[in-house]
Amino acid sequence: MRNRTKIILSLVLSIVILSIVVEPVSATTISDLENQIQQNQDALDNLYNQIDDMESAQEILEEEIADINAEMINLMTSIGLLEDNIAQKEMDIAAAEIEYQNALATEQKQYEEMLIRIQFMYEQGDNNLLSMLFGAESFADMINKADYIEQLYSYDRQQLKTYQETTVKVDEMKTNLELEKADLLTEKASLAQQEKELDTILAKKKAEVKNYEAMVADAQKQAKQYKDKIKEEQKELKKLQAGNTPANNGNYVVTGFDTSIIDNSTGSTTGKNIAKYGCQFIGNPYVYGGTSLTNGADCSGFIYRIYLDFGFDPRTVPRTSKAMRSWGTGVAYEDAQPGDIVCYDGHVGLYCGGGYIVHASTEKTGIKISKATYRTILAVRRVVS
Repeated sequence: MRNRTKIILSLVLSIVILSIVVEPVSATTISDLENQIQQNQDALDNLYNQIDDMESAQEILEEEIADINAEMINLMTSIGLLEDNIAQKEMDIAAAEIEYQNALATEQKQYEEMLIRIQFMYEQGDNNLLSMLFGAESFADMINKADYIEQLYSYDRQQLKTYQETTVKVDEMKTNLELEKADLLTEKASLAQQEKELDTILAKKKAEVKNYEAMVADAQKQAKQYKDKIKEEQKELKKLQAGNTPANNGNYVVTGFDTSIIDNSTGSTTGKNIAKYGCQFIGNPYVYGGTSLTNGADCSGFIYRIYLDFGFDPRTVPRTSKAMRSWGTGVAYEDAQPGDIVCYDGHVGLYCGGGYIVHASTEKTGIKISKATYRTILAVRRVVS
């Protein structure tokens, strides 16, 4: 049971119930919404882990309660047997008391009868005894009468001794029975105290189980809130991926670059929208390994997120600059159109037309506009046409 208690304590220390407030979906881009969904999914997974921990702790407590109940049944059985033994001892003591009183009465009666004979002989005096002896018809008769008198005395003494020994024996038996009864009562009191202590522990364990039940119910309620929130966000994500998003509606707010360059370039509407969408994030930070257009992305993460926001399957969009060199269809730089990916050695940028790219450059400069030929171009890849 001690090991179980340690396990429960460690589980309790690891459980921190989360409190959430379900808010409307606030993300306006696919990337932000996917991040929001992932955060809520992580929180939901963590909550499920906590529920598992609480249910494990509750299961351990219920096992301990079962053990305590079994122990209490054994104690009550032992107490019942002791009560039976005590009742039997009381009956034996009562019987011994009766036997003791009878022995005393018999001893007293024998003693009184012996006193009567002695008194009779004393009152008659020695002459009576002598006359009884000398009145014998023969010497043999005299011997027989003398033996009779001696046997009478011996009988009285022996009977009195026997009754006295019986009385002492019965008294000792009664005393021993009373001592045994006292021992049984002491043992019963000890078992009753153990039962009382176990009953206190049992009540505490049951209260803990109820507390866990309430905590699990609360956690499950919160988990449902998370699931409903994630479901709502996933519906919104589908809408965004279907085109109901600023990434694909043509309404872009761009500072730091003349988007007429994009509009006046040859290319598809989707490609131009991709380029203008990317230009909205000029000035945002560069973060190595990042994919957030607002909080920071690296060069490939920047392009990766833009294409995801235009509904591309994340399972098919490359995540590294090297992998992007083989994505889509290769075209000559002279034929580059807005939305194409310009590939360099360890770097990529998004072509905007007019010889410019928008790209997540460095931690110092962040997302910026550069001349496409600012470094050696290895490939130009077209994904939309």
